[in-house]
Amino acid sequence: MENESTIKQHVQQQFGKHASKYVTSENHAKGDDLELLLTWLPLENTWNVLDIATGGGHVAKKLSAHVRQVVATDLTRPMLSVAADHLKQAQCDNVLFVVADAEQLPFLDRSFDAVTCRIAAHHFPNPHLFLHEAARVLKPGGKLVLIDNVAPSDEALDQFMNTFEAMRDTSHVRCLTVPEWQALAEKAGLQVEISLMNRKPHKFPAWVMRTAENEEQAKSVEQFITGADQSIQDYFSVHIENGKLQYLEIDEWRAVLTKPL
Repeated sequence: MENESTIKQHVQQQFGKHASKYVTSENHAKGDDLELLLTWLPLENTWNVLDIATGGGHVAKKLSAHVRQVVATDLTRPMLSVAADHLKQAQCDNVLFVVADAEQLPFLDRSFDAVTCRIAAHHFPNPHLFLHEAARVLKPGGKLVLIDNVAPSDEALDQFMNTFEAMRDTSHVRCLTVPEWQALAEKAGLQVEISLMNRKPHKFPAWVMRTAENEEQAKSVEQFITGADQSIQDYFSVHIENGKLQYLEIDEWRAVLTKPL
C-alpha cells in the first residue's frame, strides 16, 4: 500500500479534479440520511457542529439552519471552495470552512456538540485516528454521526467490493466492515447508539464517471463487475441491460456514536 502521505496527496488531487461533481452528485446531494440527521441529533440553536470531509457541503447545508455554527472541513482546498460557493448560493451564512485532515483536527478538546462524517471515511488511511480525533473534539455526551459505504463481512465479497471501488476511484483506501467499525469505535471510547444498514443504489454510468479519468477506466470497472461469479453479482444486485451494466447496490452503515458523559 502507498504510504500515508502519498495517499492523502492522491486524495487531494482526485477530489480537486472532480470537486464540482460532488455538489451535483445525486448520491451526495440527496438521500433520506440527510433528513435522518435532524432526527438523530437533538439540534439546538446554541450548538457548534463539525462536519468532517464536507465534500459538496450537503450535511453542513442541512444542519446550518438549526445550529449556531457549522465548521465544515475538508483535506482538499478546491473542494472547500466549491462547497463554499454552493452554500453561499443557499444563503447559509453560519458555516465556517477550514482545510483540515480528519486524522489530525486543528481544534481544541471538547469543542463541538456534534460531529458528522458522511460518505468519506473510506478515503481515510487511518480510520482509527479519525475516530479518536472525533471523540477528542466532542463534548461529553456529544454524538458522532458516521455514514459510509461498508464491505460485507464475507471475505470474498469484501475483497471484490474494495477492488472495484479502487478501480473506479483511485483515491479509495478501504471500506471497512461494520464489525471493524464497531471495534474501532469502542477503542476510541465511543458507544454505538444507533446502527442501521442501508442498501445504496448506484446508476452505474453516472457513478463510474464521477471519478473515472476516461472511458477505458470505466470499461475496466464494468468488465470486472460483470465478469464476477453470479453469486457475487447477485449480492450487489448487478443489473445488465443490452449488454451494458446499468445498476448495482452496495452496503452503507449509518451509525450514531456517543461520547460518554
